[in-house]
Order: sequence, then C-alpha cells, then structure tokens
Amino acid sequence: MYLGFLTVCMPKMPLEEMVPWAAQAGFKGLEIGCWPQQSDRDYKGSSIDVTKLTAKDAKTIRDLFDANGMTITSLAYYDNNLHPDKKARKSIHAHLNKVMDAAALLGVESVGTFVGRDPSLDLDDCFKAAAPIFKEHLKYAKKKKIKLMIENCPMVGWQREGLPGNLMYSPENWEKMFKLCPDDHFGLNLDPSHMYWLGCDYVGCIPEFKERIFHVHAKDTEFMEENWSQVSIYGRKWWRYRMPGLGDVDWKQFISALQENGYSGVVSIEHEDPIYEGTNEKVKKGLLLGQRFLSGFVI
Repeated sequence: MYLGFLTVCMPKMPLEEMVPWAAQAGFKGLEIGCWPQQSDRDYKGSSIDVTKLTAKDAKTIRDLFDANGMTITSLAYYDNNLHPDKKARKSIHAHLNKVMDAAALLGVESVGTFVGRDPSLDLDDCFKAAAPIFKEHLKYAKKKKIKLMIENCPMVGWQREGLPGNLMYSPENWEKMFKLCPDDHFGLNLDPSHMYWLGCDYVGCIPEFKERIFHVHAKDTEFMEENWSQVSIYGRKWWRYRMPGLGDVDWKQFISALQENGYSGVVSIEHEDPIYEGTNEKVKKGLLLGQRFLSGFVI
C-alpha cells in the first residue's frame, strides 16, 4: 500500500506545482479531479480538462508524474448518474465518457463516480433505473480497458433534505448493485468515514467485498456528542469529517484488514476537514498531518 490524496482540495493549483510538492511531502500518488470546468458541485475540481486532452498532453502529464516518482491512482468525477433532468443526465454521462477516454490516454486503471439517485423514485425503482445505465457505462469502460468504481458516500440531502443521494452507501446496497451489474470491471472506492457515522461495519465488510475494492479513501469522522444529544441522528452537525487520526475511525484495524485481504493499492486522503481548509497552506498542513499519521500503518 502507499499514500496519496485527491487533488480537489487545492482546485486552483496546477499539477506542475502539486506533483513536486506531493512527492517531496512523501506521497506516492494523486487521485485527479476531472469535473467539468463549470460545475456547481461542492468539493469538486478539475486538474485536467478532459474535454481537450490530447495524446501529447497525456504524455506531458505522465512524464511529470514519472519524473517525480509519482503515479495517477484514478480519475475522479463524482456526479449524479441518475439525475432526474434528462438533459443534465445526458451531459453527466457524456462527461463520464470523456473522463474514461482521458484515463485510457493516461494509462490510468480506474475512474471513480457515484451512482446517484432520482429523488422522484423509491429505492427499488432507482436500482432498476441504474442497472441499464451502468451496464452501458461498463461496456464503455471495458472498451477503454479501465475499471469503474463507486465511492460509498451517502450524499444525504444532495437532491432532497434527509434523502441519501447516492444508492451505494451500505454493504446491502453494494450487493444489490453488483448483482444487477455483475462485472469484474465494477467496484468500490471504499471510504470508512461514511460507514462510521452511518453505523456500518467498515472493517467487517472488507473480506466479503475484497475483490471489489479498487481504491481506498482516507477520511476520518468525528462525533460531537453534545450536538448529537440535542439534534438526534436526523439532525445536522453532530458529526464532521476530519483528517485521518483526528476522528474516531480505527485506522489500525481498517488498514490491517485491507492488508490481510490482499489490498495493495493507494490509501488516498480525501481532504474535507473544515479546520484545515480555506487556503492552500492550511490544506497542505492538513494533508501533512494525515500523511504523518497514516505512515504509521502504511509502509
């Protein structure tokens, strides 16, 4: 295993600056954000404009990473593939194809996205709607010789308050989706931070889904008991995301289980810690804290 981070935490920093800094800081890989240049998503970024990427551009990027002893762990475009507006959905699917095109040009193994949700449908009908969409996505992924993976973020409130906005937030739902799309090019970008506050077993799920874990996110979750007692689990601000080591996730058990079950890929910090954001210098401090903590388990 080795350490990396998702580039969207510093969306305005060009790769020409970010890659050398990351290498010097001890990271071995970057997960590159590839959202559209214009996007209304939070925590998004575009370190590569996939709509304009040429083979020459891809070689320049690969050379930059090679020169710094770094790897591109995946390309990231997490959006709602079940968007209820058909025009918006078509645009999201088209951009996902562009991201997969870019991955093929760059020689990157995996692309990450969300299944998403249509809030006008119940859960079962959402799965029925998702199956043909992702079968088409997977045909395209196989054509490009890459893997497609879903992060298990619930995205609560994304489309409607209180409603999970991404279907694949629990092991039960992973199993449903993998049965609908039984393809070895389809897997998970596993993030324990979401599972922790949802009450799911982020360690016990690893043996069952070990063949589906293509990539791992490192983000921690801190419970704020005093708020929880006032607002209940249906309220807000009783938990928050933190850098690894500053929350309540048991990283020793989590990483040990990954190692025991054969995972040897990246542990990629997804920086959403409100204490270490606002400027690139704050973000860098947060990343270094996470890197130093995780280095005690990942060597």
